[in-house]
Amino acid sequence: MRSYGSILIRATNWVGDAILSLPAVQAVRARFPGARIAVLARPWVADIYRFGDFADEIILYKKCSRLAAVRERLRVAGELRRRRFDCALLLQNAFDAALITALARIPVRIGYARDARGWLLTHPIEPPQRGEIPRHESFNYLELLRRAGWLDLLPPRPEPSLSRIARQPEPVIGVSPGAAFGSAKRWLPERFAAAAAELARRCTATVCVFGSPAEHSLCEQVAAEIRACGVEARNLAGATSLDEFIRLAARCMLFLSNDSGAMHVAAALGVPTVAVFGATDPEATSPLGPRVRLVREPVECSPCLLRECPIDHRCMTRVNADRVVSAALELLDAS
Repeated sequence: MRSYGSILIRATNWVGDAILSLPAVQAVRARFPGARIAVLARPWVADIYRFGDFADEIILYKKCSRLAAVRERLRVAGELRRRRFDCALLLQNAFDAALITALARIPVRIGYARDARGWLLTHPIEPPQRGEIPRHESFNYLELLRRAGWLDLLPPRPEPSLSRIARQPEPVIGVSPGAAFGSAKRWLPERFAAAAAELARRCTATVCVFGSPAEHSLCEQVAAEIRACGVEARNLAGATSLDEFIRLAARCMLFLSNDSGAMHVAAALGVPTVAVFGATDPEATSPLGPRVRLVREPVECSPCLLRECPIDHRCMTRVNADRVVSAALELLDAS
């Protein structure tokens, strides 16, 4: 196998995907322990790579629009060209990921031949077909390495780890009631509140509600209903950076969530995590971690993978708060 002195890894663009790709990033480090490894990432996921032995440096690639986007692409390509990387591994599947590394004249460019970008890659890899590898998304990234000759065998169960932060649990329950890409992935906010309040009472804990700036109202609804039950609750939606969220999540004794980036972070930290699944496929996007429980109602239309439910959202409305409380208590007892 060819050796490389410097490797660029183009990270994925979303928090959940970034966490699921960490086993592949860890495998690159293990295969090339002496290489200088850099991660090219969007600013909103970059902090993930500061919490493990993943890379020697992180290069930010800002998202811009129109002419500014062209300028940013050329700026980053120029910066990469000056650093003279030997190889680029593209975990992101977009055309832009291949274009920017081609503009940077990186001599070896490895990635899946998707999004009409195969001609920009020196090593276009045929994507796996359905049934060729396990369905979980983490295996797609690992299979890219295997097909490139960087990995001998797929692991039985990938385990992402954010190892540069010590877990020091406090009597705090984290709740993330939001989820990107539509409401179909969201359990009912009043049930999040009921479950969190009940668990907080039993565990003598307080509650922190996390979310994006756009989810502030949703999170305030949940926090207000928890307070109405006599439990202290803080709404931190939009008030934390990703770095701050990771540090706060690591201090939680328990985390309740939908299928979301926050769920994947908590699970990778080793926080006992209970996730409610409905529209999405648990075989593909379930959280990876040692302390995880999924709560799901197996209705005939789930997983539909839709952004919005066209009928009665039965996959979520049939999950009551007691089920989540029971799953959480079982998880805590086993931890």
